[in-house]
Amino acid sequence: MDTNRSVPARGHRLNASRRGFMQKSAALGSLGILGGIPAGQALAKVVTLPMENGTRELVTYPEKRELILMTARPVQLETPFEVFDEGAFTANDAFFVRWHLAGVPTSIDPSQFKIQVRGRVRQALSLTVAELQSQFDSVEVAAVCQCSGNSRGLFNPRVPGGEWGNGAMGNALWRGVRLRDVLQKAGLEIDAVQVRFNGADTAPMPATPDFIKALDLSVAMGDEVLLAYAMNGKPLPLLNGFPVRLVVPGWFATYWVKMLDDIEVIPKVDENFWMKPAYRIPADPCACQVPGQQGVVTVPIHRMPVRSFITNLSDGGKLKGGHAQTVRGIAFDGGYGIAQVLFSTDGGGSWMRAELGPDHGRYSFREWSARFTPRPGRPYTLACMAVNTIGESQRLTPRWNPSGYMRNVVETYRVHAV
Repeated sequence: MDTNRSVPARGHRLNASRRGFMQKSAALGSLGILGGIPAGQALAKVVTLPMENGTRELVTYPEKRELILMTARPVQLETPFEVFDEGAFTANDAFFVRWHLAGVPTSIDPSQFKIQVRGRVRQALSLTVAELQSQFDSVEVAAVCQCSGNSRGLFNPRVPGGEWGNGAMGNALWRGVRLRDVLQKAGLEIDAVQVRFNGADTAPMPATPDFIKALDLSVAMGDEVLLAYAMNGKPLPLLNGFPVRLVVPGWFATYWVKMLDDIEVIPKVDENFWMKPAYRIPADPCACQVPGQQGVVTVPIHRMPVRSFITNLSDGGKLKGGHAQTVRGIAFDGGYGIAQVLFSTDGGGSWMRAELGPDHGRYSFREWSARFTPRPGRPYTLACMAVNTIGESQRLTPRWNPSGYMRNVVETYRVHAV
């Protein structure tokens, strides 16, 4: 396992190597978590996302390449969408970042870090990372981690909250131990109902609720729910939850608690702020409601719907007419697996079946590709629609709810052949 890991404040253009990052952390740490802009620094790069007020700054943090800045406190960084054309797995240095509380530890010593297991268990546990690795079987699972608010900035009418584009997601090969194995070692009391998870981040004000999430016991005891200490063959980046984070394949990332240091088994359904009223969706199958509608019954957000995207072309792009064009993309869902992806060149008027890439598991991105020959001088509206193994497909019209969750409309891309 890694030795002590520190992360300094945000610095535009901070692109240290691993060794340099370790050596410079003490000097840079004085900038504080918000960071600062050194005197004489060049103007920052920006990108424009396809939404109102969509101009965003590109920044670098330690262990990260240039990402799109949402907020610096708490740290929220979006992955530029072209990254998803690099392959089925999202590189660690390009993986999006989402913290809820501003008090993110800037230094973690894994030899001292401990995970407490307590509550309605027969034997409380206090496990170091090394004990976690040595006392339980290690397993791997490929799984998409997607922020509940991914694509929120595209909702119409607009809704409050972080105005993400489509890049608050990533796919990784996670290594860790089964949560189930840890809970079984502690021993569950007969009245156990849910498991609560807390991390090492803290709130800036006493009145701010601590970020705590809970899973029903039936979910927590699943085969692939992990206490993960590695992603894509390397220790977790600090900003992605080093040294240990919860991984709940198929479920939105709100449950994937980072810097996990407390697991509590409880005898009732948790109703802390981050479970109720936060992170809830309308209880109907659509998870939809009409803007302004009152008295809507809600449930906690949970499994992700099916989605797909084109990755090697963007809206407004140009193609070379008269030449065969390969269109590439990705698809995923909440764990049933992708059965097929359909591709259209006329905005969904007609569809052809795309070719699927390698299957890395039912929770992973599935790459796909399709070919067509555009005619010079013609506009095209490209679209893709994924269908999973139980017949669920993307929506042809966007759903709406006041939290900006669960977007999975068929995406379209207007291009022109020249």
